[in-house]
Amino acid sequence: MAPDPLLTIAEELYGVLPGEFTGTRNQWAKQTKADGDAELAKRVQELRRPSVAAWVVNMLMRHQGEQMTQVLELGSSLRQAQSDLDADALRELTRQRRQLTTAVTHQGRVLAAELGQKVTDAVADQVEGTLHAAMVDEQAAAAVRSGMLVAALTATGVGTADVVDSLALPSAIGLTARPRSSRSARPARRAELSVVPEPAEGEPADREEQERAAAREAEREAAREAVREAVREATSAADEAQRKLRKARKRVSKVQARTLQTADELEQVKLRAAELEHELERLADEATSAEQRRDRAEERYAEAQEALEQAQNELDELDRS
Repeated sequence: MAPDPLLTIAEELYGVLPGEFTGTRNQWAKQTKADGDAELAKRVQELRRPSVAAWVVNMLMRHQGEQMTQVLELGSSLRQAQSDLDADALRELTRQRRQLTTAVTHQGRVLAAELGQKVTDAVADQVEGTLHAAMVDEQAAAAVRSGMLVAALTATGVGTADVVDSLALPSAIGLTARPRSSRSARPARRAELSVVPEPAEGEPADREEQERAAAREAEREAAREAVREAVREATSAADEAQRKLRKARKRVSKVQARTLQTADELEQVKLRAAELEHELERLADEATSAEQRRDRAEERYAEAQEALEQAQNELDELDRS
């Protein structure tokens, strides 16, 4: 089946910088209209510009795909532990969730700064809330994975309707954003040449800028290490939760098998008890009938004895006469 051209355009469009969104969208609409597809041009023009928080999450999916995959996988383990009512695993995974969302949110701020976009504390809170929602709700995770969010998500009240409203296109559910390098996020520009004055003799050239660059790199490395540590701990916790889950499932299987066996034995006992009750009733009827026959036989025997005695007496009298 041929790919949806609107999805293809949207996938590219939601990978640009916020300030370039409207112009790029208008260019796509103009091009598709010129190609003779007025309906597609109209639908492109209707694509909504993402909020800054949604854009940061979209960029994380495209440029920090490995970390985001860990976020979504940890969320899957968290939902499984909740479904299995595994309290120990749930507590550990919840702790890992807090660490990982905080670390990845910080990485998102660093990435946004590299792409020329400032992220306020309020926006960072929305980013972290969206990551949290993706970890506790499967539909929210699918929306984040698409890389086409237009609005932040929240963990409370997340439902199908809320997720669709926060997506550029409902059909984006099920897609995975294509990874990109950080350098590819900003469109290529024509180099501008200018005359740069030589630094004064003895003056350190760009020393302050070098120090700032070194500080930014140190901050990025610290953020990356925090994410890696959170990923390691989350992976270990997920492995432990999986081990406990296998053990619990094995125990459940054994109990279920024993339950079925006991139920079958009980059914057999009930059937045998019913048979014995039926046999007891039959024997009781036979006993009653036998007792009645015995009584009649005893009466006939008594009558025969009496007749025998009478005949004997008559015989004795005949002999004497």
